[in-house]
Amino acid sequence: MTPTETPLPYLRVQGDDLYLRVHVQPGAKADAISGCHGDALKIRLRARPVDSAANTALSALLCATLRLKRQQITLVQGESARDKVLRISAAPASVQTQLRKYAESSHPPALNRED
Repeated sequence: MTPTETPLPYLRVQGDDLYLRVHVQPGAKADAISGCHGDALKIRLRARPVDSAANTALSALLCATLRLKRQQITLVQGESARDKVLRISAAPASVQTQLRKYAESSHPPALNRED
């Protein structure tokens, strides 16, 4: 983080790992990162919260958009809640920049996982 950038309320850096606080809206029309929701990053998912389908879709969406390996993302808190904390292990510096852009965008585009 450069000195002119403000800290992100939904992101905590600990060593090489990032802890990302998200608010998930399951059953949405499209998968998308839709800005901030309080002190969390809001993520809309088409998947329903049945049999961990929304958690699986959340991990897949973040892997695809942030170009991470599935092993790098771990659900730390909130397995059955809308508010979750994820650990991103060995995150490259570009991940923070990408997350900042998604949060600051007032109308981010829907994300297509086939990209």
